[in-house]
Amino acid sequence: MSDILLDVKSLETHFSTEEGLVKAVDKVSFTIRKGETVGIVGESGSGKSVTSLSIMRLIPEPPGKIAGGEILYSNRAGEVVDLTKLSDEEMRKYRGKEIAMIFQEPMTSLNPVFTCGDQVMEALSLHLDLDKAAAKQRTIELFEKVQLPTPERIFDAYPHQLSGGQKQRVMIAMAMSCDPSILIADEPTTALDVTVQKTILELMDTLKEEIDSSVIFITHDLGVIAEIADRVIVMYKGNIVEQGTVYDIFKNPQHPYTKGLLACRPPLGKRLSKLPTVDDFMGFDEQGKMIEKVASIEEMIAKVEVSPEQTAQRFKSLSAETPVLQVKNLRTWFPSKKNFFGKVQSWVKAVDDVSFDVFPGETMGLVGESGCGKTTLGRSILRLAPVKEGEIIYKGRNILDLGKADMMELRKEMQIIFQDPYSSLNPRLTIGSAIMEPMQVHGIFNNDNERKDRVIELLETCNMNPDHFNRYPHEFSGGQRQRICIARALALNPSFIICDESVSALDVSVQASVLNLLIDLRERFKFTYVFISHDLSVVKFMSDRMIVMNRGQIEEMGLADDIYNHPDRPYTQKLISAIPKGELKDIEARMQRIQS
Repeated sequence: MSDILLDVKSLETHFSTEEGLVKAVDKVSFTIRKGETVGIVGESGSGKSVTSLSIMRLIPEPPGKIAGGEILYSNRAGEVVDLTKLSDEEMRKYRGKEIAMIFQEPMTSLNPVFTCGDQVMEALSLHLDLDKAAAKQRTIELFEKVQLPTPERIFDAYPHQLSGGQKQRVMIAMAMSCDPSILIADEPTTALDVTVQKTILELMDTLKEEIDSSVIFITHDLGVIAEIADRVIVMYKGNIVEQGTVYDIFKNPQHPYTKGLLACRPPLGKRLSKLPTVDDFMGFDEQGKMIEKVASIEEMIAKVEVSPEQTAQRFKSLSAETPVLQVKNLRTWFPSKKNFFGKVQSWVKAVDDVSFDVFPGETMGLVGESGCGKTTLGRSILRLAPVKEGEIIYKGRNILDLGKADMMELRKEMQIIFQDPYSSLNPRLTIGSAIMEPMQVHGIFNNDNERKDRVIELLETCNMNPDHFNRYPHEFSGGQRQRICIARALALNPSFIICDESVSALDVSVQASVLNLLIDLRERFKFTYVFISHDLSVVKFMSDRMIVMNRGQIEEMGLADDIYNHPDRPYTQKLISAIPKGELKDIEARMQRIQS
């Protein structure tokens, strides 16, 4: 057993809260071997991130506490040390140098007042005792290694000047700077484009081989785990419910929770009427004992699969109607350079000569990488971005010609659900007040009592509890906050809704339930959606037709299944190839490559 680098035994991490003691990690045991990548997977609240923070000894005390167990680490000197027994000063010698961590959100993990170069240099100076010149040279070499463009420029850049993918590479460079024995990656690709995600995963795999380190990769997405891990640990409510090789877990999952996580990812080769969720596979009886509801993923998929003929027939009946929205030669440009007199000399062509129609009851998907113009296009349709030229015809009226009063009236019909529900909800307003506010602005109903009844009805429609009316946004999970934003969008009885990356940062299981809710609402209220996402698998599941955007223009447009099965453009082919598919043949091929 000399190849064991980390041995976690019966780890317990507890938090004291107003409601009582929360056992975030409850008697968890696992090992990490040298050169191995172990994936820890589970929903938010499963304990996976708390496990990693416990290993790093970054649990805030109070309210948190490592209440029991051992974390045995074989250090570079050949000694086995229990990390739980080290003082803070002793732990600092290991943290960052021998055990490093890439955090989930690079923007909040990087200090906004220091340049990226300074932040990496600080780690090098602290752990390797390098002087300023040597630390700078090593930092630029690391930036080259993580394939950052113009490393010298990025050395002097601040975090806000970089894209999400570039910030994540800076975090990887910082974590890799001291060639750690163990690298912990906590959701390092969440909310990144699939193409950027693929590059980051490949980069981490390459760097891991170069410095011969072990990786603990934490994510909620088993598709990502299939691309990178050797073994998988599945966590649920602070416990490990299943662990094994990545091939065994994908081929023959044993626990209903694992089956639910595997099944709730939108499948690429099939069309489903709804996505399976964890709740479809498991429940609890009155004594709190777990009940398995469905024996296999195949059995569940068979219940909700839709034939290609049914899909084609649905669009045929939709397209017989007059389009509800017609976008004609739309251009939304932003000035990028002005001369001394303020005259624009060059433009950023965010949306450049885009035309398409949307039929009543249709879901039109917009997909592409960050910066392709899809969000600007969505905002332009609602006149939330300044349009340079073109036409946006909604129910026969060009909304670009409407005055303020007419546009205000039209906003009842046209709503948007934003990407980040937390920043789009006022933290000072209860969610009841937030949903009621647009009704008050537009004078819907006679008084607040009638509006409150409507809000409670909307909360129930979105699978929320009426008791939530007086709670504040911070008291809810990400998935619940997104449901609140959907309820608010429904408050004015709209007929046309733009969903702008509305599920991109959610757990796959929560994402599945939110997508199912959107489909259910579309069928019940005959909504028309424009669904924007960088995730082609989600767009394919949701959409009747799909537009693939690149650099402000439409690369291709057509039925969602046709574009996935027969992509015409190299750009679309690249997007599809970057999707983590989690197929057994690919996992088996990767395992064989590793063994050879």
